[in-house]
Amino acid sequence: MGVFAHSVVANAKKTAFLFPGQGVQYGGMGKDFYENFKEAREVFIQASEILKINLAVLCFHGKQDELNKTSLCQPAILVTSIAILEVLKQNSSVRMDTCHAVAGLSLGEYTAHVSIGSIAFADAVKLVYKRGTYMQEACNAVPGGMASVIGLEDEKVEKICNEVRSMGVICAANYNSPGQIVISGEKSVLEKAASLAKERGARMVVPLKVDGAFHSGLMSPAGSRLSKELESTSISRPSVPVVANIHARYVREPDEIRVSLAKQLDSHVRWHQSVQTLIQDGFNQFYEIGPGKSLTGLMKRIDANQEMKCIDTVEALKNLTK
Repeated sequence: MGVFAHSVVANAKKTAFLFPGQGVQYGGMGKDFYENFKEAREVFIQASEILKINLAVLCFHGKQDELNKTSLCQPAILVTSIAILEVLKQNSSVRMDTCHAVAGLSLGEYTAHVSIGSIAFADAVKLVYKRGTYMQEACNAVPGGMASVIGLEDEKVEKICNEVRSMGVICAANYNSPGQIVISGEKSVLEKAASLAKERGARMVVPLKVDGAFHSGLMSPAGSRLSKELESTSISRPSVPVVANIHARYVREPDEIRVSLAKQLDSHVRWHQSVQTLIQDGFNQFYEIGPGKSLTGLMKRIDANQEMKCIDTVEALKNLTK
């Protein structure tokens, strides 16, 4: 049992909120919440004033190429997720006081901290905009990419990365679910690793539509710059524990939160292991809050027996009460 596990009676629901990361963005995300709920509009308006960017126009009417820019999609996803959460808190039976832990995939870890008050919303909006900008600049400095390897065990993918590491930067970046690992690195090395993965039995190797080699050593310059921003950001002890991507363990002290968020940029995202931490600690009811259904899809591969509800549209919110 984890150090922050709560005791539960038999058959009781133990709830965790999960928040998605970059890659889930799409034109129109959050629009139905914005049009139907004052709480959602207030979130978009506040963030737009902070960044001097009209996020409603970007999310609802912007071209996909614009929305895909790392510096823009990161605040856009965070804001959409928090807008949905605010509506959920005010207009459903799902309440924050029923949530006993939170987690988010990469960027989603910032949303998780906002949801429980360890990072103020305004600070998080500025942080993720800078995070995206620093990542974009690191991508421009050294061309890189990412690819999802499907159907190989973790150890085989790690072995392939070790074999080709002498050629340049490469690593197993995202441990998404059993049999699905994202590799990340310099383009030529990534191509060689992808080729080896296919030779050794991977069912598929799918290049990802991202600007560069996220969660690899190529992001270290961005991580160093972000660390300085985090040092000057006020972080409070969260009301419930957060599972950090870098090691799939709970973090609760402000200093360890700063370290985990800074190191996240050039470290593994241990999503599969993070979800397993929660399951092992008795969590049995999960809500994915934010655009898309990416985490719900991963949960089906991690543990199909878990109760997982995705709140990405007003219709999904209505279905909660049925």
